Amino acid sequence: MAASTHPANPLDRVVVVGLGLIGGSFALGLKANGLCHEVVGCSRSTATLEQGLAMGVIDRAEADPAVAVQGADLVLLAAPIGVTETLLRAMAPGLDGATVVTDAGSVKGNVVAAARQVFGEVPPWFVPGHPIAGSERSGVGAARADLYQRHKVILTPLAQTADFALDRVARTWQGMGAEVLTMEVARHDAVLAATSHLPHLLAFSLVDTLAKEDENQEIFRYAAGGFRDFTRIASSDPTMWHDIFIANRQAILDVIGHFQRGLTGFQQAVEQQDSEAILGIMTRAKVARDHFTKMLAKRAYSGTMTDNNMVFTAHPGGSVQGSIRVPGDKSVSHRAIMLGALAEGQTEVFGFLEGEDSLATLQAFRDLGVTIEGPNNGHVKIYGVGMQGLQPPHGPLYLGNSGTSMRLLAGLMAAQRFPVELTGDESLSRRPMQRITRPLEQMGASVETSADGTPPLKVAGGQTLTGIEYTMPMASAQVKSCILLAGLYAEGVTSVIEPAPTRDHTERMLRGFGYPVTTEGNKITLVGGGGLTATTIDVPADISSAAFFMVAASITPGSDLTLEHVGINPTRIGVINILRAMGADLQIHNERKVGGEPVADIQVRHAPLKGIHIPQDQVPLAIDEFPVLFVAAACARGRTVLTGAEELRVKESDRIQVMADGLQTLGISADPTPDGISIEGGTLGGGRVDSHGDHRIAMAFAVAALRASGDIQISNCANVATSFPNFVELSRKVGMKLDLAEAGGPHE
Repeated sequence: MAASTHPANPLDRVVVVGLGLIGGSFALGLKANGLCHEVVGCSRSTATLEQGLAMGVIDRAEADPAVAVQGADLVLLAAPIGVTETLLRAMAPGLDGATVVTDAGSVKGNVVAAARQVFGEVPPWFVPGHPIAGSERSGVGAARADLYQRHKVILTPLAQTADFALDRVARTWQGMGAEVLTMEVARHDAVLAATSHLPHLLAFSLVDTLAKEDENQEIFRYAAGGFRDFTRIASSDPTMWHDIFIANRQAILDVIGHFQRGLTGFQQAVEQQDSEAILGIMTRAKVARDHFTKMLAKRAYSGTMTDNNMVFTAHPGGSVQGSIRVPGDKSVSHRAIMLGALAEGQTEVFGFLEGEDSLATLQAFRDLGVTIEGPNNGHVKIYGVGMQGLQPPHGPLYLGNSGTSMRLLAGLMAAQRFPVELTGDESLSRRPMQRITRPLEQMGASVETSADGTPPLKVAGGQTLTGIEYTMPMASAQVKSCILLAGLYAEGVTSVIEPAPTRDHTERMLRGFGYPVTTEGNKITLVGGGGLTATTIDVPADISSAAFFMVAASITPGSDLTLEHVGINPTRIGVINILRAMGADLQIHNERKVGGEPVADIQVRHAPLKGIHIPQDQVPLAIDEFPVLFVAAACARGRTVLTGAEELRVKESDRIQVMADGLQTLGISADPTPDGISIEGGTLGGGRVDSHGDHRIAMAFAVAALRASGDIQISNCANVATSFPNFVELSRKVGMKLDLAEAGGPHE
């Protein structure tokens, strides 16, 4: 068990009414963590009280509930919910309004109704609660002091619940290592019906059904581990679960009905040998189960940007040598999922980026009814549903930190027959969306944002779109792609005129799926109403990820690094052009085309860099690479000036200001401007910088340590997984000295 944190002001006396597994573990948790001076047990069973005393679970026993609770600081009611009203009525004479009462019942509506029946209304000192922990074992003999550590406890306070009472209950649970959440009563009962009550009901039903079979001995004799695992909970206390099923009757009936509909669909798919439907059900189930496991470990892509806050410590020195292949291109990975889902037939994708942003797009299309196998080592198989085959999702589409997912999906969703809500994490929810909502509305779409133009996006269904000619006020591949994807469904011609070239992955991939797209100068045009045909896509290594190592090798004496299979799309090679203009030694080898995208191997050797005025025509071609290019500028001789890059201020962070702040901390003269920055090359020192949850900022400062005089500690690095899940591993492989740790934890 983890070391206890003893409170400064422990409670004087806590009473546990009902001394089984839940109540006994609560009592042991109180004692182990120094949360109170005395624990009193109350039970109708003399034998249970004697056992509790003998085991040291309680300090004192009392059979009469009214006597037990008199003058107590806190009471936990941990008896079967069927006797809640009886016990509250028995306790009532001993309650004077100063004692806080909570419970551990699995059905909160029943508990609240019992409190109203006894007291006329739910008293302000009563806090309904439910610890999400337990075991198929029961009784005080099964009690454990650590049962609630790293488990959730749901409290369901009402409007009249007193703050002091809620605080006392919450602090007590937290004191024994639990995570305390709050929820409305009805919502709690519906959620628990689906996640706890139904699984128990199914386990009881399955074992009972098989036990009544003529060949039950043979069935049980040869049952494998899966049967054992699934039916383990059928060994739970039948009396307790009888009470739960009665108390939460309607919510359980609702979820049984939902389950029966799903089971009927599975039955029909098996009867009809519909392999795609069977695979879809099982794939969605596997992914959902895997996602659940990740959430329990706090590794899910849907976590907020402050979850699992990772800290990089980059040590000075090191070399950059060898040959590596960075992960697949994120932009191509996003679009492969989107267009593969809308195509007719099966699309196979190789080299798919298994980062959180791309996985958010993949999960969104699963939620829209598309069967997708994988990813397995970058291999994904998509069973396309055609242009009109997407299905309404059961809830909002959560897109994590991915602006690309949200902006491109908004275009695709604008013409669907059903409404969709697009949501994201804390960072994405601050990013402006008017640049896409305005042209979409011109096409006839209805897209609602929050008051300040940020997510969530609520896209109305059933709208008829009309093609437009749209001149973009600012170069942006995401805006261009959003309009073109909406144009697939629009009546007539859709054209986008861009003020400067931006990445053209959408146009290239549409052509790869057989959809005609014309490009004439800076005007891209397509006609709505066509279809897509499935294909095979080999995703190139991401040049944005490769850029960190290009700069690393360029600034580090003695370096010689080869980056394999890198996408060198002409609309993405600004980083190569800018580094060469600064004097970098970059050689392009083995140029070829893969799936319509040009790729090559890039060899980078160290060379002295010089400051330059970055050509404005290169800005859109390197928009994502500027954080690490600023590091190159800090190591160059002379001044580097960037203008025309105001888009950098509305990325995952204000990349101009955040990089300027970090470089200044490290001793570099960096002066931000509204649309760029001026950086005077110099000597990098050590220090602490904050990436503000921006993955590219975090990786850029990790590279900077190669030329620093001291350690650079970089906070808020968890989102590196969004674009480059094995960055630390590859960095170490080529010779960088990079450690990571969870905030406040030991270094790896």
